[in-house]
Amino acid sequence: MTHHPRGLTTLFFTEMWERFSYYGMRALLTLYMLAAPAAGGLGFTAHRSGLVYGTYTLSVYVLSILGGFIADNFVGARRAVLWAVFIIAMGHFTLALESQSSFFAGLALVALGSGLLKPNMSSMVGGLYEADDPRREAGFTIFYMGINVGALAAPIVTGFLAQSARWKDCLSAMGFDPVRSWHWGFAAAGVGMTIGLVVYVATGRRIAHVGLPPAPGTPRPWGRLVLVLAGIAAFLVYVTKSDEPGFQWMRSAYVIAPVAGAVIFGFQKTVDARRLAAVFVLFVAAMVFWMIFEQAGSTIAIFGDRLTRNSIFGLTFPSSWFQSVNPFFVIALAPIYSWLWVKLGDRQPSSPLKFVFGLVFLGLSFALMVPAARLTGEGRVSPLWIVGLFLLQTLGELCLSPVGLSAMTRLAPPRLVGMILSIWFLADALGNKVAGLFAGEFRSDPRWLAAFFGWQAAIVAGCAVLLLLLVPWVKRLMGGIR
Repeated sequence: MTHHPRGLTTLFFTEMWERFSYYGMRALLTLYMLAAPAAGGLGFTAHRSGLVYGTYTLSVYVLSILGGFIADNFVGARRAVLWAVFIIAMGHFTLALESQSSFFAGLALVALGSGLLKPNMSSMVGGLYEADDPRREAGFTIFYMGINVGALAAPIVTGFLAQSARWKDCLSAMGFDPVRSWHWGFAAAGVGMTIGLVVYVATGRRIAHVGLPPAPGTPRPWGRLVLVLAGIAAFLVYVTKSDEPGFQWMRSAYVIAPVAGAVIFGFQKTVDARRLAAVFVLFVAAMVFWMIFEQAGSTIAIFGDRLTRNSIFGLTFPSSWFQSVNPFFVIALAPIYSWLWVKLGDRQPSSPLKFVFGLVFLGLSFALMVPAARLTGEGRVSPLWIVGLFLLQTLGELCLSPVGLSAMTRLAPPRLVGMILSIWFLADALGNKVAGLFAGEFRSDPRWLAAFFGWQAAIVAGCAVLLLLLVPWVKRLMGGIR
């Protein structure tokens, strides 16, 4: 991190451990819900596990709106993150308890803490740099690499503890029930978050100048806080209602609302309004991206567990280890992307064009899975199919996710950075929800599965073409911001 602010190190390692805890738990979540009670799981159907997975991951991002608002108007980003890491740790340790009620309570705590943390970590990274600092996007890419260091290690550790036959034998030898090995994995996620808390407190002086609370004497908007809480509650009720038979049509609002926002604000005259229109356009593109990409923890996790050969060079491994492939590629490729953006300088593609590249790679990843799905009719397929999928998705992710974070911090008015980042995370929320809905329909039938991957690849391709056509307009909306 030479030539970058020292505070980036603190945020890098704190986020690394937070992502260790999150992805360590996520690698197990769907598999644990689908596992039979005799195997220590909850015995949920694919449909129910998809709904739970989608609603939980959606809640993580929706609660970012609350987290951003509280930080902006009450406690500041630095203190909000401190509270968040404590709550997240408690959530993971609650998941380590062996009951269905503790399972849902743990998910609620992790979602609440993650919502408080997400927008404020990114906000503080942005606060380390001036708006026109050429190191800014490279700094976000480095920060994003830290996320993936944690995400790489997490499934290896928690997957070993939850699924490995060797660890189950160790538990038996120590007098523990090996069927309960899932909960050792969840506990390991809690340990990781506790380490993150220690790092954040011990090196907090490096970020003492960012994430500050409002000035003393500044009125606190308690009334607006109540409105935010009511809005989040109403949104969650709306989403939950849309899962019921006969009400699925309500999901069309996921696209209609941001498109309407882009049109309304796009024809305003003020710079801030037009930039907000650009935010909404990028929002839709990101939502489409995440509804495919975030099936890694659901659809692809099931494909890897049931239909893929979980061995290489004669050595078997837990299916949850596939979740480490994407972060491995991020770590390998992020420095190249970071160098490339700095090297290109003003000649680099604009943010909306980078989004187009991201969608193209994403569409190719699911197109790759079409022949893989067909081959499952002959038995378990090679793990290289999933490796190829994650390589393509990572190429797309690095064109979109860190670029989007950086763009949001530049497009947002200074007093609303946390809130705009929260809106940005809402795209992730809706994408995760739809990803869970798709996973709930999973079938192992080769023909059905090939069509399943194929039509999703086609949707992404169509969105990429549409965004490409809109790039000139979006660049004008951004008002000189690349």
